[in-house]
Amino acid sequence: MFRLFKFLSKKDYLKLFFAVVLIVFQVWLDLRMPDYMSDITVLAQTEGSEMSEILKNGGFMLACAGGSLVAMIAVGYLAASISANFAATVSRELFMKVERLGLSEIQNFSTSSLITRTTNDVSQVQMFIAMGTQLLIKSPITAVWAITKILGKNWEWSLMTAGAVGILLVAIILILIFVLPKFKKVQKLTDKLNGITRENLSGIRVVRAFNAEKYQENKFDHANSNLAKTQLFTLRAFAFLSPLMYLVIHFLVLFIYVVGAYLIDAANMLDKISLFGDMVVFSSYAMQVIMSFLMLAMVFMIMPRAQVSARRINEVLETKEVLKDGTKTAADAKSRGSVEFKNVSFSYSGAKEPVLKNISFSAQTGETVAFIGATGSGKSTLVNLIPRFFDATKGKVLVDGIDVREYKQSELRNLIGYVSQKAVLFDGTVKSNIKYGDNGKAEAKDEKVLEALDVAQAKDFIMKMPDQLDSHVAEGGTNYSGGQKQRLSIARAIARDPEIYIFDDTFSALDYKTDAVLRKELKKHTKDATVLIVAQRIGTIMNADKIIVLEDGKCVGMGKHKELLKSCPVYRQIAESQLSPEELKNA
Repeated sequence: MFRLFKFLSKKDYLKLFFAVVLIVFQVWLDLRMPDYMSDITVLAQTEGSEMSEILKNGGFMLACAGGSLVAMIAVGYLAASISANFAATVSRELFMKVERLGLSEIQNFSTSSLITRTTNDVSQVQMFIAMGTQLLIKSPITAVWAITKILGKNWEWSLMTAGAVGILLVAIILILIFVLPKFKKVQKLTDKLNGITRENLSGIRVVRAFNAEKYQENKFDHANSNLAKTQLFTLRAFAFLSPLMYLVIHFLVLFIYVVGAYLIDAANMLDKISLFGDMVVFSSYAMQVIMSFLMLAMVFMIMPRAQVSARRINEVLETKEVLKDGTKTAADAKSRGSVEFKNVSFSYSGAKEPVLKNISFSAQTGETVAFIGATGSGKSTLVNLIPRFFDATKGKVLVDGIDVREYKQSELRNLIGYVSQKAVLFDGTVKSNIKYGDNGKAEAKDEKVLEALDVAQAKDFIMKMPDQLDSHVAEGGTNYSGGQKQRLSIARAIARDPEIYIFDDTFSALDYKTDAVLRKELKKHTKDATVLIVAQRIGTIMNADKIIVLEDGKCVGMGKHKELLKSCPVYRQIAESQLSPEELKNA
């Protein structure tokens, strides 16, 4: 957990220093009150004492109580400020870290786990800093200071206080031994519960289509019950601690007064009043000692979970970034819009077989290069190497004559207009989603947005909506059809006006007519750019300048449509499965 404290700023440490000073001042005031109470007790039982002296000591007690209250409020404010700043900083660092991680590192964490770590885990550590720092500082100071006050006053009372402290320490240690492992389990079960909830919401249409509501309910109930049982175990353990604490406190006070009664009864008349005052003071200080351990117990109630949460946060923050930024920019490029693969192979981490094996090809400005092959042949993986979502295991991927690993990642991706296999839209408006393609620049003109929509064949249905460009887009684009989402995703890439377009099977949800018109308009718009298309349909790519056929990660054919029909059995087999004999003959 202490590794996370590096995110505290100098201003936060200054606040912490003032909080420590105020805590020491508060403890001093709290421990002064029993002294005044003892003086009042002695004065009240001494003949000839004046009321003004009693009132003066009472006034000092009230001043100490008031000063302690003010100090406590100030410490609470400072602790809340420190913890809030810490939570904001760590949440930002977590988000930025995830943004920098490559896809291979992100896959080590589930989406639900990353959400839990950024929210629930940060909140646990924040709570510990807000409450724990106050109690961790105040409790030891109070305990040590109070013990020094009562040392030597009476060995019987001191022995009873030591016994009470020992009982509390044993109880706290035993509870921590049994409860700490459960906290680790709680956070993992929270991840699982969040994952099931997220999965259910994102797949709600499929759940309803298959009448699987009951199955999802049972799945949720199972995870929820496991979490509830584990939570109840930890809560019951700590619920046992609180009454034990108060039981020890009350019995300690009772024993102090019982022993004090015997001591006072056995003392001579001159010592009785002094001994009575000592008993009142000792019971007050003993209460302070026990209360300080009670406060420590409260810390131990939140610290184990905070430790687990801190460890989970550090797992993300300390994940090694495999993709390192290069130094080169677009200004260093030797050409414009060129893509070249030189003997490229790629394997996923832990995989026995490479996904891509010795792939070599080149694409120049103005060319359209298509990739086709069976499912799992490595088409999407291949194009994902260009924007450096992954790095090639062997060989080189060159963009504009420069190895992609030598580019600054932001510079490389600014050269590319990428449309993913699954259309992804963000909560906002049509306009904000299209402008996202131009790095979200607010100054991007509406004319540019309309032009991109027109090329992507999305302008007609958007302009028919009541709010047109300001029409709402739900998270994930769930209020649009599959074809509409694909067209909006394509428009987003077009609005970027990049050197290289990558379409990763992005025409699959379009009807043949829309597909044909869109590709025709796209050809006009991208005449000065390089276009890379991953497709399943022959009709989408048959007019490409170069078609690369993949099978089991290997390039088994390269050329134009007619050439491949003659020279590549795999391509011909795909064509025969999709085109009629007449279409093949006229191709």
